[in-house]
Amino acid sequence: MFKPFDLTGKVALVSGGNGGIGFGMAEALAQSGCDVVIWGTRHEKNEEAVKRLRVHGRHISARKVDVANEAEVVDGVAAAVKEMGRIDCAIANAGVGGGAPSFSQMTIEIWRRVHAVNEEGAFFTLRETAKHMVERAGKGDAGGSLVGIASLAGIEGAARNEAYSATKGAVLAMMRSIAVEHARYGIRANSIAPGWIATDMTAGAQGNKTFQEKVIVRVPMRRWGTPGDFGGIAVYLASDASRYHTGDTFVIDGGYLVF
Repeated sequence: MFKPFDLTGKVALVSGGNGGIGFGMAEALAQSGCDVVIWGTRHEKNEEAVKRLRVHGRHISARKVDVANEAEVVDGVAAAVKEMGRIDCAIANAGVGGGAPSFSQMTIEIWRRVHAVNEEGAFFTLRETAKHMVERAGKGDAGGSLVGIASLAGIEGAARNEAYSATKGAVLAMMRSIAVEHARYGIRANSIAPGWIATDMTAGAQGNKTFQEKVIVRVPMRRWGTPGDFGGIAVYLASDASRYHTGDTFVIDGGYLVF
């Protein structure tokens, strides 16, 4: 029987999985039979997410991890492997925004903070989980899926958001390199580039009438994206259905980029 999307027996790690796009993916993974580990920097929010995910009958756990802290990421991956036995899919989703009134007014503090979380945090997360997957492959258990959450900002121009766009462009490039290097171990590496999605990060834009009238009306789907819109791609990338799909970028934007 063809059941490539059945994630029973698989374990996924989702950084920033306690809200927004991360939670949308974690929920779909749990609904598809996957055990899930979520990371977030707010303990209360982590616990609330765990409660909501456990209704799907899977083994769910959370850990307070700041992905910009290398030691916390190293310890977090080790703890996840110890608790769950393995990690089959790692989604480097944790991220922060960081714009400025203009590029000429952007401070080095903003630049470094955004890079520390969005670029270095993704690097730490993916490096540590890749290490686990390669080691497992050496023992005859090849396979795994690494996913980097980028953004349309990494593809098109994002005025006054040069720090953010630079990090997301870096994620896109890094995932392609990871894909080529790790294919021999059966490990896939792909990126997801969200468009305008209604999350806490975009709360300001959601309440801006001008933004709604000038930008969102240009989305062919004629609406904001939602965290739930990322469930399908998360399940696909975690599942055996994507076992020969690597080095790609999935644009989830309601058609905004091509319009």
